[in-house]
Amino acid sequence: MTGNGRVELWRAGYGEVVVTPAEAATIEAEGWDGQMVMDSQSLSADPYVVLASMAVGTTRLLLGTSVTNPYTRHPAVTAGAMVSLQALSGGRAVLGIGRGDSSLAFLGRAPMSVPEFERCLLALQGYLSGDAVPFDALGNLADLPLGGAPEAAQLRWIPAGLAKVPLEVAATGPRVISAAARIAERVTVSVGAIPERLGWAVEVARIARRDADLVPDDVSIGAQIVVVPHPDRAVARDLARNIVAPLARFSTINGRTVGPADAADEKVFDGLRRHYDMSRHGQAPAGVVTDDFVDRFAIVGTPEECIERLSELIEIGVTRFVVCRAAGGVDREAEQFSNALFVREVMPVVQGAR
Repeated sequence: MTGNGRVELWRAGYGEVVVTPAEAATIEAEGWDGQMVMDSQSLSADPYVVLASMAVGTTRLLLGTSVTNPYTRHPAVTAGAMVSLQALSGGRAVLGIGRGDSSLAFLGRAPMSVPEFERCLLALQGYLSGDAVPFDALGNLADLPLGGAPEAAQLRWIPAGLAKVPLEVAATGPRVISAAARIAERVTVSVGAIPERLGWAVEVARIARRDADLVPDDVSIGAQIVVVPHPDRAVARDLARNIVAPLARFSTINGRTVGPADAADEKVFDGLRRHYDMSRHGQAPAGVVTDDFVDRFAIVGTPEECIERLSELIEIGVTRFVVCRAAGGVDREAEQFSNALFVREVMPVVQGAR
């Protein structure tokens, strides 16, 4: 939640090459709490260039990566960029990170293993706090003739008094959710809007904190979900389908479905596992994502129906939503209508919830 107890609403991924300060000011004026920017070098512009432009054009908007990964940028480099954004924006940066998906796929690599990812998260927290982080086992600095050398990695230039950048982990499977809940300040799960699935993810996070002797609720839990309001449900489904596909695929990315799933859902997850085409990232495979699955995995329908579904998820324990709206490959006029409807009718009500 925000400092005054409101539920946070973030706009999901932003990949435009040019984002002017005026465009960022418009997003802020609409009432969004935060803006996420993609880090997928083959599919979107550099996130730190975009985020810096947005920081200059805004005064309140929170700014984060959605999401970076520990492979394409060393954790020390990522931390340095985010602390720089924190200073530039006056304390509005959030470091969103995951194991890697499209950014690594377009380099011919699979996501980072969970144990290695967990080690990177611990290192990132050290860098962001200004602590000395031990060199990794592959270091070869001793091969270079020097009279003296650093003994650990550290961001030595962090301005005094600058608030630490919060670490936010994008997670779907139970091992990543658990690691994130123990290590990060913020966990954003991507398991869809089906209450049973989201409730499962929230409980996994709470159990991990209890097992680590940490306060179960002392971590911000967010959810990345698709929300497409429209008075015509069939239109809303069509606007949502291509966004539902890549998000649902996260639940089956390792060859099996994670989280609760009935037989009908399992059939969709299996279809995505077998037919999702990363070379056409963001497009649903033909005939795989059914209308019923879209209705439940996403939130579609009238503004009143969207508010009711979002309120149910807030009751489960979600305090932030990273909102994926209608975008790309659909009727442009209907897309703009739906997005405006969300800002005008859904956003004010949801932000007022506690």
